[in-house]
Amino acid sequence: MRLRKSRQCFPSCSSRHKVDEDEVYWKRKKSSEELEWSHNSSHVILQLTQCFANAMVGPRSWIAGLFTRSPYKRHDKVLDFCLTPHLEQRLQKLQERMRTPFDETRPDHQEALRSLWIAAFPDIPLKGLISEQWKDMGWQGANPSTDFRGCGFISLENLLFFSRTYPASFRRLLFKQGGQRATWEYPFAVAGINVSFMLIQMLDLQSEKPRRLPGVTFVKLLGEDESAFDVLFCIAFEMMDAQWLAMRASYMEFNEVLQVTRTQLERELSLEDVHRIKDLPAYNLLYQ
Repeated sequence: MRLRKSRQCFPSCSSRHKVDEDEVYWKRKKSSEELEWSHNSSHVILQLTQCFANAMVGPRSWIAGLFTRSPYKRHDKVLDFCLTPHLEQRLQKLQERMRTPFDETRPDHQEALRSLWIAAFPDIPLKGLISEQWKDMGWQGANPSTDFRGCGFISLENLLFFSRTYPASFRRLLFKQGGQRATWEYPFAVAGINVSFMLIQMLDLQSEKPRRLPGVTFVKLLGEDESAFDVLFCIAFEMMDAQWLAMRASYMEFNEVLQVTRTQLERELSLEDVHRIKDLPAYNLLYQ
């Protein structure tokens, strides 16, 4: 009996050709999708880079410092951070300054306020501690003491330090001498109080010890330089003004500008190679 050869299922030439065509089609489609995804990703990354670059204002050295130095690499050090007796003493002294309210009846506080006026308007005699003249410096009313309720005497100390240590920068910001200014500008003195308050919150200075990286870095800077908080105030004020100009902001946008300034400053305080207050890229803004 003759045995029939079993029929084996091999694809014919035509079916093999169809399979090959399908494979080529799907390969081309996949390649096209990958190319499109790559293009879209590059576009998104480019947009993000441009947005980030637009937020960075000021001298080229400041911008370059932010792009070439790596941030956020020391999170583990927040957990390992321990206050030495020296750092604890410096921090406690700063916290004592923060707890001191402005007292318009204290002669030393009155003298500090007069000194600030002289620094701002050396050729204009002050008529009194309560005077409409104070509005020219950016206080909300005739009595500056009412504006200190939000932050205390330390904010006046910050402004005085600014006027004495970086007088050119102080006067440039006071008289809005740089850039294209808005019709409704931020009030200089009140803005300074807000900068002081922002720093206290950002650095977590009301706690026994900082719980975030910017605060940890700052306390170390404070150990190197007792005036670190006052210098940081001057830097932050300069950063805020630069951001104000970059955003072409007006009076109602002040809080938004301050928040962006805080974000930028947090980034700088998270850089790997910041060991002194002068290592902050934005420090150069004080010498424009």
